[in-house]
Amino acid sequence: MIGKIRVFLEMIKFEHTLFALPFAYVGAILGAVTVENRLPEWSECGWILLAMVGARTAAMGLNRVIDKAIDARNPRTAMRAIPAGLLKSKDVLIFIVVSFFVLFWAAAQLNSLAVKLLPIAVFMTVIYSYTKRFTWACHIVLGLTLGLAPLGGWVAVTGGVSWTAIILYVTVALWTAGFDIIYACQDVDFDRKEGLYSIPSRFGISRALGIARSFHALTAAGFALLLVLTDLSWWYFAGMIVAAGLLLYEHRLVKPNDLSKLNAAFFTMNGILSAVIFFFTFIDLVVVRSW
Repeated sequence: MIGKIRVFLEMIKFEHTLFALPFAYVGAILGAVTVENRLPEWSECGWILLAMVGARTAAMGLNRVIDKAIDARNPRTAMRAIPAGLLKSKDVLIFIVVSFFVLFWAAAQLNSLAVKLLPIAVFMTVIYSYTKRFTWACHIVLGLTLGLAPLGGWVAVTGGVSWTAIILYVTVALWTAGFDIIYACQDVDFDRKEGLYSIPSRFGISRALGIARSFHALTAAGFALLLVLTDLSWWYFAGMIVAAGLLLYEHRLVKPNDLSKLNAAFFTMNGILSAVIFFFTFIDLVVVRSW
């Protein structure tokens, strides 16, 4: 069982939880300060962590089970745990059920709205893996799914939703959709051969990268709008500038005729960006506020 857990965590790239987790805490901190003029409690932070781990683990596990046949035919993914025979689908389903239980348990410890919104989160995590079969907007669906992280953090500490929370949600959704478009560029030939849908396979790599740039320009605008609408100040502004620079650098790494640095653009830059936004938001609203 320990070996299966290790293989499962590697299969779902558990470490990539860091893409969304910092934004969940950004949502929690912003919500607590903006709506209730307080900081999140340690217990709330703990339940948010459990909810995030449960949601992301269940979503990635479902994706691997649903896409196992496609993964087996794609040379890039053929060695993933299920097509490679390292795990059986029924083993992964057990992990998925446990992960959903953790998500529901954590939400129940927070507030009633968090529980009421769970069906939406579950629906989004399930439907995303099917979207590449019928729409090139699959990247947007992924963005709307991962964007639930900061929105969930906001709901966890406030028990409500505001327009500021929606702006944060849309901003993170656009960021996610943008980097997923970049990531999908490496599978253009396979997707076209298999009849799968994506923005790169539909519009070509050059136009797809242009669309990703547009999404990330809107992401930067969304971060700026949060500065105007909340108690965020100069520390956050500094982090926002760094994040914008990271987005610019990410797009310099990937060119239509050269995808050799795609993994650095996808994994490294986006992992750093989410950490940067969280770090400077934390300094601005927690550290400076406590002085």
